[in-house]
Amino acid sequence: MKFLRKFEQAVDALSGSFGWLAGWLCILMICIVFIDVIARYLFDGGLIALQEMEWHLFAAVFLLGAAYTMREDANVRVDVFYARMTVRKKAIVDILGTVFFVIPMCSLILYSAYDFVTYSYKIQEISNDPGGLHYRFIFKALLPLGYFLVLMQSLTIISRNVRLLIENTNRELAHDRTSVHREK
Repeated sequence: MKFLRKFEQAVDALSGSFGWLAGWLCILMICIVFIDVIARYLFDGGLIALQEMEWHLFAAVFLLGAAYTMREDANVRVDVFYARMTVRKKAIVDILGTVFFVIPMCSLILYSAYDFVTYSYKIQEISNDPGGLHYRFIFKALLPLGYFLVLMQSLTIISRNVRLLIENTNRELAHDRTSVHREK
């Protein structure tokens, strides 16, 4: 159990660091959008590179912030049923959802992203638009990084919920033993 807690803490710290980075990238994105809007509407100008940077920063915020969102349990789910469940049932739903949905999706994307990113790096992909960004493989590399972080956070969710189920079971057993002992 001690190893699992250390693993959880390490992954949580990693997700927290990338969540912090995603927050700052969000502020940077807002500044770039502000500059782009001012340039376009006040000075009748604008740069394609700024527009592309906005898109890439949005993707970076999403990809780097997803694991942090999972860590904080702020992800979207249908709470109509989940909110009424017991702690034990919530743990089981979280484990099954993670094992059957999140991990396979992350695995598939990680498998597919390897060729996607390496090809972009090999050809030194640049924007098709004149004045666009160079080195697109850097932004494309965020795809496997983001889903790797989500995969690691998923393992943490499984670990936490398994520990929760074990601790609940141990408490229930201890409670049952105490109750039986008192009856004698």
